[in-house]
Amino acid sequence: MPLPFIEKPGAQPRAPYSSLPRASGEAGRVRFRDDSCDSDAADVEDNLFDAPARRSSVLEVADGDTAYYGVALGHRRHMCKGRWFWVTVVGLIVVSVVGVCLLYLNGIDWMQRSRKRNVIVMISDGFGPASETMARNYVQQTRGLPVGYMSPLDEILVGSSRTRSNSSLITDSAAGATAFSCGIKTYNGAIGVDGNGVPCGTILEAAKLQRNMATGLVVTSRITHATPAAFSAHAAGRDMEDLIAEYQIGNYSLGRVVDLMLGGGRCHFEPNSKQSSCRADGRDLLAEAQRAGFRTLGSRKEFDALDPHAPGVLPLLGTFASSHMDYEIDRDASQQPSLAEMAEKALATLDAATKGASAGFLLVIEGSRIDMAAHTNDPATHVRDIMAYWDAVAAVRRFVDAHPDTVLISVSDHETGGFSVAKQIGDAYPEYRWRPEVLEAAAHSIEYISFQLLPGPADSGERYTLVRDTVFPKWMGITDATHEEILAVARETDSVRVRQLLSTAISDRAQVGWATHGHSAVDVNLYAYGRDADQLRGNHENTDIGAFVERALGLDLPAISNAIKDGKVRQDTAVSQDAWLGRRDLDAPEHHAP
Repeated sequence: MPLPFIEKPGAQPRAPYSSLPRASGEAGRVRFRDDSCDSDAADVEDNLFDAPARRSSVLEVADGDTAYYGVALGHRRHMCKGRWFWVTVVGLIVVSVVGVCLLYLNGIDWMQRSRKRNVIVMISDGFGPASETMARNYVQQTRGLPVGYMSPLDEILVGSSRTRSNSSLITDSAAGATAFSCGIKTYNGAIGVDGNGVPCGTILEAAKLQRNMATGLVVTSRITHATPAAFSAHAAGRDMEDLIAEYQIGNYSLGRVVDLMLGGGRCHFEPNSKQSSCRADGRDLLAEAQRAGFRTLGSRKEFDALDPHAPGVLPLLGTFASSHMDYEIDRDASQQPSLAEMAEKALATLDAATKGASAGFLLVIEGSRIDMAAHTNDPATHVRDIMAYWDAVAAVRRFVDAHPDTVLISVSDHETGGFSVAKQIGDAYPEYRWRPEVLEAAAHSIEYISFQLLPGPADSGERYTLVRDTVFPKWMGITDATHEEILAVARETDSVRVRQLLSTAISDRAQVGWATHGHSAVDVNLYAYGRDADQLRGNHENTDIGAFVERALGLDLPAISNAIKDGKVRQDTAVSQDAWLGRRDLDAPEHHAP
């Protein structure tokens, strides 16, 4: 609707301008020239307004729903001053907004670099959503916890991560970890290299070289295994662990970039003159590391004696097993520290090393053997390693609470086993249940049991007795094993088939299922806690994890990639191309060396 006229008191009502035909004698137009700040610059056409009207307070010309206001010509100079005032105000607002945006966009990197912070990346290898449900159900049922119980991970769930590599919809650990470390997709088996096999800069390298941060790796696998390797080395294939070990002690163009390493895998640092070595050459990397300034640990006693606050602790290399560390279900606490204990020691050490410094630390912690238990389809061992990982998460969360400028990210590289918290036994319609108490009764991993069975007693009768009286009732907690089950295990001489027989026996009784001994393509849960954790809410590509850390720390990964693009990615010694596919982790003599 047109706005009503505002008339001078006593004036005759006037029709809206738009209602008058152009030919009308009443028609007229007020036109201001370019120099309209001068009241004398106004022309009145057609003598519509007489002199008294020219001094009236307001003229209005309305057209449809739009009204145009003019002022009396005598007051034009006053209007002009007011208009310039508001133009100035609006201009100042626009300039301020643009300035703030520029400060945010161009100054955010400076603000990030000027403030100390810590980043802790935790990786639960092979741990899918169903495994979290299974572990929660397990502790609720076996520990008498309430229905509403939340695990240390449940409480910090923020989203999910997609896991595919650039060579397959189902990734392996090497490509999955490289997505986290370099922020790129690459092929299965790639360690810190792109799809063309060219080294890519990692967040750990950039944190050390660009931010002067302290860095660390804590794992329960060999320290040279796929996940820790992807942050600290560059190799065309994950089986090149001799080369990976060389990278980790600083034998490449960037020099040493890892300050602290705790885990297993001593065999790749020992010369092949030692029986426990798994190197293909005679290099003694432990000795080389010591000459380069590393402090080395090799026992639980040395681990316990380490004072994180003592001078000269870093760089530190602690290897507590020849190959992988023991599963939690088998671990002798007097011989090997737990994942949580290693995480706490690493946090204390790195925190002490950066006290008073302008830069914090980047620590990568992996629950490595969650994955390996799932490869074996061993549910009792799988759940115990998940619980050990929970303990480590709880320890890290306590650290974050005490250090507000720290962020914790927990994510899996992939799911393993195609695990389901249900299994149909037979052709009849299944009952809706699974039985956690079956897993509670197990005392050892299937891996441990197979080591005891193979080669085991040569006499078939002795083997049958061992399986009947010890393996099933004492080590697996199965008291109703059938003659057929006992005989099948006693007769088998292949380690993989022995493991499958034992897996079927316990999984069927617990009524949990496995689709594969390999990985699956399922999305995995994403957890975050601490500073900026909310930025990870939602569904993400796995490369987004690396990008988040790069952004949070103000890193420049392409610059590191450019510096190492011609780096060595193939080891000089022979490599067994299928070593990483499973049998080495199950059967290698160094894994169960004395």
